[in-house]
Amino acid sequence: MPRNDRLLDLVRLLSDGRLHRAEDLARRLGVSQRTIYRDMDTLVASGVPIAGERGLGYAATAAITLPPLNLSLPELEALHLGLAVVGEAGDEELKEAARTLSAKVDAVLPEDRSAPLASFGFATHAFAEASRGFRHMPTIRTAIRARQKLRLQIPGQVPPRRIVRPLRLDYWGRVWTVTCWDETAGDFALLRVDLIEDVAALPQLFVDEPGRTLADYQATLG
Repeated sequence: MPRNDRLLDLVRLLSDGRLHRAEDLARRLGVSQRTIYRDMDTLVASGVPIAGERGLGYAATAAITLPPLNLSLPELEALHLGLAVVGEAGDEELKEAARTLSAKVDAVLPEDRSAPLASFGFATHAFAEASRGFRHMPTIRTAIRARQKLRLQIPGQVPPRRIVRPLRLDYWGRVWTVTCWDETAGDFALLRVDLIEDVAALPQLFVDEPGRTLADYQATLG
């Protein structure tokens, strides 16, 4: 299994909010405990909100809060996107301002981490290119609200083109994923938005069907 796919599987397993021992995760993913430890360090350093440590277990933490503000996911998305865009600007003063602002944001994020955290919006690990997916967010969000099917193009995956029912967007510390029912594969899928090359809203709408709802997906996590 490619490492990026394994990291995403770890995020999916931890999303149930329970405490998971490294040995159990290693057995489930078919790797060593040492590999799990390295993967956890990478996820934490990339900003994925994970609590725990070696010997005790790991769990995804609750929604991010910035005292004295509670941020919604769209607000956090806007902040993330703004920092990422300014960080790529040609103006060195603005680039430096984006870096110092991201450091200040990091300083007030709730955390329980044993590894250093990469600057907010400038991850250097497996999810460094997450900002590429922001152009697709409005289409995906609208489709979730309208219960509208999407056609996705994801290079490097088999099949690269698929029809999905988008169910939920989630934020994992600079990484956005979309939970969906994949009609092409006939199964649930948790897809990284930054890996999607193209997305198109289709005229077909969908309704809840047994075995294909968000509640059904959440039941598979147990």
